[in-house]
Amino acid sequence: MIKVAIAGARGRMGTTAIQAIEEAKDAQVVAALDYKYDGKYLHNSIIIDEEMGIPIYTSLSKLAEECAPDVLLDVTDPDAVFQNVKEALLLGIHPVVGTSGLTEDEVKDIEGLVNELKVGGLIAPNFSIGAVLMMKFAQQAARYLGDVEIIEMHHDRKLDAPSGTAVKTADMIKQVRPSHIQGHPEEQEHLNGARGADVEGMKIHSVRLPGLLAHQQVLLGGEGELLTLRHDSFDRKSFMPGIMMAIRDVVGRTDLIYGLEKLL
Repeated sequence: MIKVAIAGARGRMGTTAIQAIEEAKDAQVVAALDYKYDGKYLHNSIIIDEEMGIPIYTSLSKLAEECAPDVLLDVTDPDAVFQNVKEALLLGIHPVVGTSGLTEDEVKDIEGLVNELKVGGLIAPNFSIGAVLMMKFAQQAARYLGDVEIIEMHHDRKLDAPSGTAVKTADMIKQVRPSHIQGHPEEQEHLNGARGADVEGMKIHSVRLPGLLAHQQVLLGGEGELLTLRHDSFDRKSFMPGIMMAIRDVVGRTDLIYGLEKLL
Protein backbone atom coordinates (compact mmCIF):
# COMPACT_ATOMS: atom_id res chain seq x y z
CA MET A 1 0.00 0.00 0.00
CA ILE A 2 1.42 3.39 -1.03
CA LYS A 3 1.08 5.94 1.76
CA VAL A 4 0.42 9.46 0.47
CA ALA A 5 0.50 12.82 2.24
CA ILE A 6 -1.14 15.75 0.47
CA ALA A 7 -0.05 19.38 0.64
CA GLY A 8 -3.04 21.49 -0.37
CA ALA A 9 -5.62 18.88 0.59
CA ARG A 10 -8.29 21.50 1.36
CA GLY A 11 -8.19 22.96 -2.15
CA ARG A 12 -10.12 21.88 -5.20
CA MET A 13 -7.25 19.86 -6.63
CA GLY A 14 -6.56 18.40 -3.21
CA THR A 15 -10.17 17.24 -2.91
CA THR A 16 -9.90 15.60 -6.33
CA ALA A 17 -6.63 13.91 -5.32
CA ILE A 18 -8.18 12.52 -2.13
CA GLN A 19 -11.03 11.06 -4.17
CA ALA A 20 -8.62 9.50 -6.69
CA ILE A 21 -6.49 7.91 -3.97
CA GLU A 22 -9.47 6.69 -1.94
CA GLU A 23 -10.86 4.96 -5.03
CA ALA A 24 -7.53 3.20 -5.66
CA LYS A 25 -6.86 -0.20 -4.11
CA ASP A 26 -3.12 0.26 -3.74
CA ALA A 27 -2.83 3.70 -2.07
CA GLN A 28 -4.16 5.61 0.92
CA VAL A 29 -4.05 9.20 2.19
CA VAL A 30 -2.30 9.18 5.58
CA ALA A 31 -1.95 12.92 6.28
CA ALA A 32 -2.45 16.47 5.06
CA LEU A 33 0.24 19.18 5.15
CA ASP A 34 -1.20 22.65 5.70
CA TYR A 35 -0.14 26.08 6.92
CA LYS A 36 -2.82 26.01 9.64
CA TYR A 37 -5.21 23.67 11.50
CA ASP A 38 -2.38 21.66 13.06
CA GLY A 39 -3.74 18.78 15.15
CA LYS A 40 -7.17 18.86 13.53
CA TYR A 41 -8.63 16.50 10.96
CA LEU A 42 -9.99 16.81 7.42
CA HIS A 43 -13.19 14.87 6.93
CA ASN A 44 -15.34 15.24 3.80
CA SER A 45 -13.66 18.61 3.08
CA ILE A 46 -14.56 19.89 6.57
CA ILE A 47 -12.12 20.67 9.40
CA ILE A 48 -13.07 18.81 12.58
CA ASP A 49 -11.57 18.20 16.04
CA GLU A 50 -12.58 14.55 16.35
CA GLU A 51 -9.98 11.89 15.55
CA MET A 52 -11.52 10.80 12.29
CA GLY A 53 -10.57 11.57 8.72
CA ILE A 54 -7.15 12.79 7.63
CA PRO A 55 -4.80 14.22 10.31
CA ILE A 56 -3.48 17.72 9.55
CA TYR A 57 0.11 18.82 10.20
CA THR A 58 1.86 22.14 9.74
CA SER A 59 5.28 20.50 10.09
CA LEU A 60 6.40 18.10 7.39
CA SER A 61 9.11 16.62 9.63
CA LYS A 62 6.53 15.80 12.32
CA LEU A 63 4.19 14.43 9.65
CA ALA A 64 6.98 12.20 8.35
CA GLU A 65 7.86 10.95 11.82
CA GLU A 66 4.29 10.05 12.77
CA CYS A 67 2.82 8.93 9.42
CA ALA A 68 5.86 7.79 7.34
CA PRO A 69 4.42 8.63 3.90
CA ASP A 70 6.01 7.26 0.76
CA VAL A 71 4.83 10.18 -1.38
CA LEU A 72 4.09 13.87 -0.85
CA LEU A 73 1.59 15.09 -3.44
CA ASP A 74 1.89 18.88 -3.62
CA VAL A 75 -1.06 20.77 -5.09
CA THR A 76 -0.52 24.02 -3.18
CA ASP A 77 0.66 27.24 -4.82
CA PRO A 78 3.89 28.56 -6.39
CA ASP A 79 5.01 30.23 -3.14
CA ALA A 80 5.00 27.02 -1.09
CA VAL A 81 5.83 24.18 -3.45
CA PHE A 82 9.61 24.65 -3.80
CA GLN A 83 10.29 24.51 -0.06
CA ASN A 84 7.87 21.60 0.39
CA VAL A 85 9.63 19.57 -2.30
CA LYS A 86 13.13 20.22 -0.93
CA GLU A 87 12.09 19.25 2.60
CA ALA A 88 10.31 16.12 1.36
CA LEU A 89 13.42 14.96 -0.49
CA LEU A 90 15.61 15.52 2.57
CA LEU A 91 13.17 13.39 4.58
CA GLY A 92 13.28 10.59 1.99
CA ILE A 93 9.74 11.22 0.72
CA HIS A 94 9.06 11.06 -3.01
CA PRO A 95 7.49 14.36 -4.17
CA VAL A 96 4.83 14.47 -6.87
CA VAL A 97 4.23 18.09 -7.89
CA GLY A 98 0.97 19.15 -9.47
CA THR A 99 1.53 22.84 -8.74
CA SER A 100 2.68 25.00 -11.64
CA GLY A 101 4.86 28.06 -11.22
CA LEU A 102 8.24 26.47 -10.48
CA THR A 103 11.00 28.42 -12.20
CA GLU A 104 13.61 26.81 -14.42
CA ASP A 105 16.26 27.39 -11.75
CA GLU A 106 14.06 25.80 -9.07
CA VAL A 107 13.52 22.72 -11.23
CA LYS A 108 17.31 22.46 -11.71
CA ASP A 109 17.83 22.76 -7.94
CA ILE A 110 15.28 20.01 -7.32
CA GLU A 111 16.91 17.80 -9.94
CA GLY A 112 20.31 18.30 -8.30
CA LEU A 113 18.91 17.31 -4.90
CA VAL A 114 17.17 14.26 -6.38
CA ASN A 115 20.41 13.11 -7.99
CA GLU A 116 22.32 13.66 -4.76
CA LEU A 117 19.85 11.87 -2.48
CA LYS A 118 18.62 9.24 -4.99
CA VAL A 119 15.03 9.93 -3.95
CA GLY A 120 12.93 10.07 -7.10
CA GLY A 121 10.41 12.81 -7.82
CA LEU A 122 7.92 13.80 -10.49
CA ILE A 123 6.76 17.22 -11.65
CA ALA A 124 3.56 17.19 -13.71
CA PRO A 125 2.49 20.53 -15.22
CA ASN A 126 -0.77 18.78 -16.07
CA PHE A 127 -2.21 15.50 -14.77
CA SER A 128 -4.73 15.17 -17.61
CA ILE A 129 -3.82 12.36 -20.02
CA GLY A 130 -5.57 14.24 -22.83
CA ALA A 131 -3.54 17.40 -22.16
CA VAL A 132 -0.30 15.41 -22.15
CA LEU A 133 -1.22 13.85 -25.49
CA MET A 134 -2.00 17.33 -26.86
CA MET A 135 1.52 18.44 -25.87
CA LYS A 136 3.11 15.39 -27.51
CA PHE A 137 1.10 15.89 -30.72
CA ALA A 138 2.08 19.59 -30.79
CA GLN A 139 5.74 18.65 -30.53
CA GLN A 140 5.37 16.21 -33.43
CA ALA A 141 3.52 18.74 -35.57
CA ALA A 142 6.05 21.51 -34.89
CA ARG A 143 8.68 19.53 -36.80
CA TYR A 144 6.76 20.44 -39.94
CA LEU A 145 4.83 23.58 -38.96
CA GLY A 146 7.29 25.73 -37.02
CA ASP A 147 5.28 28.94 -36.55
CA VAL A 148 3.45 28.38 -33.28
CA GLU A 149 1.20 30.32 -30.93
CA ILE A 150 -0.22 28.92 -27.68
CA ILE A 151 -3.44 30.14 -26.10
CA GLU A 152 -4.03 28.83 -22.57
CA MET A 153 -7.29 29.55 -20.77
CA HIS A 154 -7.94 29.01 -17.07
CA HIS A 155 -10.27 30.01 -14.25
CA ASP A 156 -9.77 33.42 -12.71
CA ARG A 157 -8.42 32.02 -9.41
CA LYS A 158 -5.24 30.72 -11.01
CA LEU A 159 -2.19 32.54 -9.65
CA ASP A 160 0.51 31.99 -12.27
CA ALA A 161 0.66 32.99 -15.93
CA PRO A 162 1.47 31.48 -18.28
CA SER A 163 0.32 28.08 -17.08
CA GLY A 164 2.75 25.27 -16.45
CA THR A 165 1.13 23.35 -19.29
CA ALA A 166 1.82 26.17 -21.75
CA VAL A 167 5.42 26.50 -20.59
CA LYS A 168 5.93 22.74 -20.84
CA THR A 169 4.36 22.72 -24.33
CA ALA A 170 6.75 25.46 -25.46
CA ASP A 171 9.72 23.61 -23.90
CA MET A 172 8.80 20.44 -25.80
CA ILE A 173 8.38 22.33 -29.08
CA LYS A 174 11.74 24.10 -28.57
CA GLN A 175 13.42 20.70 -28.81
CA VAL A 176 12.34 20.27 -32.43
CA ARG A 177 11.76 23.85 -33.66
CA PRO A 178 14.68 26.10 -34.65
CA SER A 179 14.42 29.42 -32.82
CA HIS A 180 13.14 32.17 -35.11
CA ILE A 181 11.03 35.33 -35.06
CA GLN A 182 7.43 34.92 -36.18
CA GLY A 183 5.26 37.53 -37.87
CA HIS A 184 6.42 40.64 -39.67
CA PRO A 185 10.04 41.56 -38.92
CA GLU A 186 8.98 45.19 -38.34
CA GLU A 187 5.92 44.35 -36.27
CA GLN A 188 4.86 47.10 -33.84
CA GLU A 189 3.09 46.38 -30.56
CA HIS A 190 0.93 49.42 -29.86
CA LEU A 191 -0.37 48.01 -26.56
CA ASN A 192 2.22 46.39 -24.32
CA GLY A 193 1.67 42.62 -24.14
CA ALA A 194 -0.65 42.46 -27.14
CA ARG A 195 1.48 39.81 -28.81
CA GLY A 196 1.85 37.73 -25.67
CA ALA A 197 4.91 36.24 -24.00
CA ASP A 198 7.82 35.32 -26.25
CA VAL A 199 9.59 31.94 -26.12
CA GLU A 200 12.25 31.77 -28.85
CA GLY A 201 9.84 33.48 -31.23
CA MET A 202 6.76 31.47 -30.20
CA LYS A 203 3.96 33.41 -28.51
CA ILE A 204 2.00 32.40 -25.41
CA HIS A 205 -1.29 34.10 -24.53
CA SER A 206 -2.98 33.65 -21.13
CA VAL A 207 -6.73 34.03 -20.58
CA ARG A 208 -8.26 34.15 -17.08
CA LEU A 209 -12.06 34.12 -16.83
CA PRO A 210 -14.74 32.75 -14.50
CA GLY A 211 -16.46 29.74 -15.99
CA LEU A 212 -13.25 28.23 -17.34
CA LEU A 213 -11.34 25.34 -15.79
CA ALA A 214 -8.25 24.35 -17.84
CA HIS A 215 -8.06 24.70 -21.63
CA GLN A 216 -5.32 25.11 -24.20
CA GLN A 217 -4.99 25.59 -27.94
CA VAL A 218 -1.80 25.21 -29.93
CA LEU A 219 -1.97 26.95 -33.31
CA LEU A 220 0.56 25.84 -35.92
CA GLY A 221 0.63 27.84 -39.13
CA GLY A 222 2.00 27.02 -42.56
CA GLU A 223 1.65 28.46 -46.04
CA GLY A 224 -2.07 28.37 -46.77
CA GLU A 225 -2.99 26.22 -43.76
CA LEU A 226 -3.52 26.19 -40.01
CA LEU A 227 -3.45 23.21 -37.66
CA THR A 228 -5.23 23.68 -34.32
CA LEU A 229 -4.73 21.27 -31.43
CA ARG A 230 -7.08 21.86 -28.50
CA HIS A 231 -7.65 20.24 -25.15
CA ASP A 232 -10.37 21.02 -22.60
CA SER A 233 -10.72 19.84 -19.01
CA PHE A 234 -14.33 20.42 -17.97
CA ASP A 235 -14.06 18.61 -14.63
CA ARG A 236 -11.15 18.00 -12.25
CA LYS A 237 -11.97 14.31 -12.46
CA SER A 238 -9.97 14.42 -15.70
CA PHE A 239 -6.84 14.68 -13.53
CA MET A 240 -7.50 11.55 -11.46
CA PRO A 241 -5.93 8.87 -13.74
CA GLY A 242 -2.78 10.98 -14.13
CA ILE A 243 -2.50 11.56 -10.39
CA MET A 244 -2.53 7.83 -9.72
CA MET A 245 -0.14 7.14 -12.60
CA ALA A 246 2.35 9.58 -11.09
CA ILE A 247 2.01 8.24 -7.52
CA ARG A 248 2.47 4.63 -8.61
CA ASP A 249 5.48 5.42 -10.78
CA VAL A 250 7.44 7.71 -8.47
CA VAL A 251 7.91 5.28 -5.57
CA GLY A 252 10.26 3.16 -7.66
CA ARG A 253 12.37 6.04 -8.98
CA THR A 254 15.71 7.56 -8.05
CA ASP A 255 15.58 10.28 -10.74
CA LEU A 256 13.41 13.32 -11.49
CA ILE A 257 10.71 13.16 -14.13
CA TYR A 258 9.46 16.45 -15.55
CA GLY A 259 6.24 15.88 -17.47
CA LEU A 260 3.73 13.04 -17.39
CA GLU A 261 4.42 12.38 -21.08
CA LYS A 262 7.57 10.54 -19.99
CA LEU A 263 5.32 7.84 -18.53
CA LEU A 264 3.12 7.34 -21.61
